[in-house]
Amino acid sequence: MKAGLTATVVQGGRSGVAQYVFSLIRELVKIDDVDLTVYALEDELPLFEFAKDDCRIVSVSRKAASPVQNIIWHQFELPKLAAAHGLDVIHVPSYRRLVRSASVPTVGTIHDLAPFHVSGKYDMARMFYGRVVVKRLARMQKELIAVSHFTAQDIERFFGIPAAEVTVIHNGIDHHRFKQGAVESSREWMAETHGVDAPFFLYVSRLEHPGKNHVRLIEAFDLFKRETGGDWQLVLGGGDWHGSEAIHEAAERSEFSADIRFLGFVPDEDLGGIYRASRCMVYPSLFEGFGLPPVEAMACGTPVISSTRGALEEVVADAALTVDPEDVEDMAKALVRVATDEAFVAELTRRGLENAARFRWENTAAEVAEVYRRVVR
Repeated sequence: MKAGLTATVVQGGRSGVAQYVFSLIRELVKIDDVDLTVYALEDELPLFEFAKDDCRIVSVSRKAASPVQNIIWHQFELPKLAAAHGLDVIHVPSYRRLVRSASVPTVGTIHDLAPFHVSGKYDMARMFYGRVVVKRLARMQKELIAVSHFTAQDIERFFGIPAAEVTVIHNGIDHHRFKQGAVESSREWMAETHGVDAPFFLYVSRLEHPGKNHVRLIEAFDLFKRETGGDWQLVLGGGDWHGSEAIHEAAERSEFSADIRFLGFVPDEDLGGIYRASRCMVYPSLFEGFGLPPVEAMACGTPVISSTRGALEEVVADAALTVDPEDVEDMAKALVRVATDEAFVAELTRRGLENAARFRWENTAAEVAEVYRRVVR
């Protein structure tokens, strides 16, 4: 079975879709009846070195990198390549690039329908495309995959496609990278590498405002510091994105700005160590179609405070201390509890480890491969 996976939307590897694509490739190439072809932008080919000996990597001109040109490439060039390469199925792992028609069955993964939930998440053109055009394209796919039951319900609500006709396949996490380890050595590494030598709360997410809710977290951290004092810090890991200037300004306004640290984009190889070094992962996002970082942190033995918006309630289950992400005082109380209640933290850690064990990329890939087989049959 010859399957084609388009990977031209990985944004330099700095996105959740990128982690989905990379992890899926690593596992799909291990499945005997899947002959995988991956389409990647020419300047991003080094990101796929790990798979060059196990599948075909096809270079795509950098001209197709911009959003408009990338959409055009998916609609017109990808179907031609699929025919030329003798593919049996095309898999597009981003709802914004779904293909209108092709000579072979098409499968699309929808991670979330954020444009319907978060006003101002994108500019007007992207919001229109996400709300109107994609709605039509989604109905033209042979099969749709949703990464959560919440997203499947959204597909039914906003696209009119029954959730029962959507295949829900949860994301996984890399349990080789995200696991319990030597906490003290991780904290020593954090101090040496990033100069953070105090206990800290961690939020790993691109710096996107208002969707990721950093500003309210900073306000909650201010309340926490006023109530408890001490040397706790707030560490924000993630590259600048839409609205990031509002987050930087909020940190500068804070009376505890010296205790708020920006790490910038965190390389994959550093994430596990940073999770283990932190005393708590805080994930107050206003909307998620899945939400990998809380589960990755849980797998490392780090307690989690989380919003329950979007699919987060489904993903973190009963293993996180949940908060109303729009209630700054509620968030501050959660910070205080984690900082002061050792027995509760131990219980969160235990539950988190159990919850994280549910999510494995090998299981995700096996279910995706079964979707391929089904549409080919």
